[in-house]
Amino acid sequence: RALQLNPDQPQVLNYLGYSWVDQGVNLIPALDMIQKAVAAAPNDGYIIDSLGWAYYRLGRFDEAVQQLELAVQLRSTDPEINDHLGDAYWRAGRTLEAKFQWNIAASVDKEGNVKARVAKKLAEGLDAVEAAPERGPVAEGATAPTAN
Repeated sequence: RALQLNPDQPQVLNYLGYSWVDQGVNLIPALDMIQKAVAAAPNDGYIIDSLGWAYYRLGRFDEAVQQLELAVQLRSTDPEINDHLGDAYWRAGRTLEAKFQWNIAASVDKEGNVKARVAKKLAEGLDAVEAAPERGPVAEGATAPTAN
């Protein structure tokens, strides 16, 4: 309904688009919505994070890294964004950088939710937690490098 009232509002576009991406549904329409939100608010770290996460969920890991690095520059103390970048690094085959980013995510997490999630990634790697309910699987057909 909010989109019907104000179809170009970047926060509304981002909220719905990210919700779909996080659930792993309607990924292409969500990507379109988030790209429209980024065009309207190109310096919003949360919206850039959503774009990076959409690319991640679509298996487009290099594009995800590019956007998530920008999001971290804009919101360096957000644990969720740092965690997303760690995941993207891992899937792009950059496992050392992933672990570094997860450590940052844990260190800036004031509430402890992300800290608990990244602890397992740090101990076992992303593959051990990839299908966790709060994240869901990567898009079907997406390929991910095996991390060593």
